[in-house]
Amino acid sequence: MTPIIIVLVILVVLVFIALIRTVQVIPQASAAIVERFGRYTRTLSAGLNIVVPFIDRIRNRIDLREQVVPFPPQPVITQDNLVVNIDTVIYYQVTDARAATYEVASYIQAIEQLTVTTLRNIIGGMDLERTLTSREEINAALRGVLDEATGKWGIRVNRVELKAIEPPTSIQDSMEKQMRADRDKRAAILTAEGIRQSQILTAEGEKASAILRAEGEAKAAALKAEGEAQAIRTVFESIHAGDPDQKLLAYQYLQMLPKIAEGDANKLWIVPSELGDALKGLGGAIGNFAPPTGGNSGGGNGTVVAPRRESPSLDKD
Repeated sequence: MTPIIIVLVILVVLVFIALIRTVQVIPQASAAIVERFGRYTRTLSAGLNIVVPFIDRIRNRIDLREQVVPFPPQPVITQDNLVVNIDTVIYYQVTDARAATYEVASYIQAIEQLTVTTLRNIIGGMDLERTLTSREEINAALRGVLDEATGKWGIRVNRVELKAIEPPTSIQDSMEKQMRADRDKRAAILTAEGIRQSQILTAEGEKASAILRAEGEAKAAALKAEGEAQAIRTVFESIHAGDPDQKLLAYQYLQMLPKIAEGDANKLWIVPSELGDALKGLGGAIGNFAPPTGGNSGGGNGTVVAPRRESPSLDKD
């Protein structure tokens, strides 16, 4: 191979390399920093770009999309001197590729350290209970500080989230016991309230039932009394309409005597004085129909003597 051919080959290779370094293709949502002799020249945007080979150099390629960076747990001391471990997640986006390249050496490390420092300042002014219940407040305060500090770096912090807040094991046990006691207390209160409500409803039901029962008994007694009054009125009217005489009344009294004497416990019963009048009338009626006799002694039929008007006490035995 002659020297001319070797030179031509070298020239072709150099031209090929120059073309490759001249044409720069930047992907979408990316940017590239171009330096000329070590000095910033321009920022290449997405698409096809032409640079001067062997003079211009691509310093850095930066992704302009939103990035998510989780940071490891950091020990933080609260206001009541308790150590908690807090995991954080930062959502950020590079808005100025030049500032992100030249204003800070490593913006990822800078954001991490700034997050830890700011988090310790915020949590240091809160006690444990407020720390556990104020995530939104902590996120907002942390985001405000980071956004203000990273603005000059060409970075915008979109969101800051606390993944976890882990108190010491002894505190976790105490919190679990307290939560369990609170749940038991609420359960006991609900149970007592249920029993109280049940007793109230039962008492109201018994009250309503007693009122209804009393009203029913009153109506029944009224209807019964009205029926008895009607029956008495009907009997009274029937008696007056029939105009009974003394003999019929005496006969009715005699029919009622066995019923009065019924029962083993009836040892003594009282004959009313009206019965004497009735028997007197009945005796007079029988005496009118009886044949005359010679006297009261002997085995013949005697006259019936009407009882006196007194109310005798007759011993059943």
